[in-house]
Amino acid sequence: PNSQEHGFRPAPHRRRLAPPPAVGAPPLSPTLGWQSSAACARSPGSVGAEPENLAQKLPNLVELYLHSNNIVVVPEAIGSLVKLQYLDLSDNALEIVCPEIGRLRALRHLRLANNQLRFLPPDLGRSRELQCVYVDNNVHLKGLPSYLYNKVVGCSGCGAPIQVSEVKLLSFSSGQLTVFLPAEVKAIGTEKDRVLPLQELAMRSLHHTCHSSLKDLNFLSPISLPRSLLELLHCPLGHCHRCSEPMFTIVYPKLFPLRETPMAGLHQGRTTVSFVAYCCSAQCLQTCDLLS
Repeated sequence: PNSQEHGFRPAPHRRRLAPPPAVGAPPLSPTLGWQSSAACARSPGSVGAEPENLAQKLPNLVELYLHSNNIVVVPEAIGSLVKLQYLDLSDNALEIVCPEIGRLRALRHLRLANNQLRFLPPDLGRSRELQCVYVDNNVHLKGLPSYLYNKVVGCSGCGAPIQVSEVKLLSFSSGQLTVFLPAEVKAIGTEKDRVLPLQELAMRSLHHTCHSSLKDLNFLSPISLPRSLLELLHCPLGHCHRCSEPMFTIVYPKLFPLRETPMAGLHQGRTTVSFVAYCCSAQCLQTCDLLS
């Protein structure tokens, strides 16, 4: 393939990692962990960092520009770039954004426009450092995490109808509004569901014990828990908007249509996008009010 489609160059401290010039650019190595809809070629000049070593190879990376690269998957290793402040993944082929992006504590600007996103990580925007998120022209994106409510958000061109039969995701409806929830969500709670599933209770109890008493989860092994649950215990699917309780398998969502918020004027009241508050219980669901 044409190396220009996937190329970028590593740069020294506080320099941009940006798309290369039109000629002579090294291709993005598949070993970096970025998957593309076109095959990635290796070259002696490529960035040869394994995903788990990404932070070691580029520890001081502040800005990362990967727009227009046909990227379909962002590796979880992106979460190890603890100094990253600006991330541009616009004009790609992303359908999913990994939760690790929502946990980049230094990130200030995130560009995800012109992709194929249907949902965003529940914790995106929880960091106070994040200022601007642009998801324009993701036509099937109808729900924005409630943590983005006080951020600068660009979402024009979002909210087109989705054929439910074509998407294997849980959905939530309120009135005439329907949004799809992240793939990690296994169950949806309502105000009538006052008792949590046993697995969710066990995960929350174990997470609380580990972090309050043991301070780490390294004592656990795949023998103690199935690998999928062990990974989930390290990285919850989100935190309650009302009380910050970690959530693992079930969420209690609440919709706040953007057209009913003060932001409606920026979109002339025509948008069908809603903010989605993810709560941890029926009680938090009842008392959560994004607009107060």
